[in-house]
Amino acid sequence: MPLALSSAAFAEGGPIPERYTRDGKNVSPPLKWSGVPDDAKSLVLVVQDPDAPSGTFGHWAVFNISAETRELPEAESGKPGPGALRQATNDFGNAYYDGPEPPVGHGVHHYHFRLAALDTPSLAIPASAGVERIWREAQKHSLEQAELIGTYERNP
Repeated sequence: MPLALSSAAFAEGGPIPERYTRDGKNVSPPLKWSGVPDDAKSLVLVVQDPDAPSGTFGHWAVFNISAETRELPEAESGKPGPGALRQATNDFGNAYYDGPEPPVGHGVHHYHFRLAALDTPSLAIPASAGVERIWREAQKHSLEQAELIGTYERNP
């Protein structure tokens, strides 16, 4: 079974509810996955917006996730609990999830939630490296990947 990523909050290609955006509660959406390869030693999850005016914008990176983990529940940003996840600094400058906030009237933006199963138990990279660098490093160790795309638009 191939690696698959889904959310109870929105369907593949569907709109991301305002609750999961910076216009709403800015909580990360619940995510689940299946089909993690038997030889995977860890997982990485990133959220990126390639439609941003300045180029691809990184909203979230979670890395060194245990290969046994099968979901990330909805969570409020900036409030890591016990056993907190390792999160990289996003392009807003925060080391937690920051949801969609495209420029008003800029049209529909596509948010790519990408999950990679890795052949290493951890990425030896500082969280300050940022979302893009975390994803590039993950590519060097990727066994399999899955993607879920959600959309969001802010109207004037």
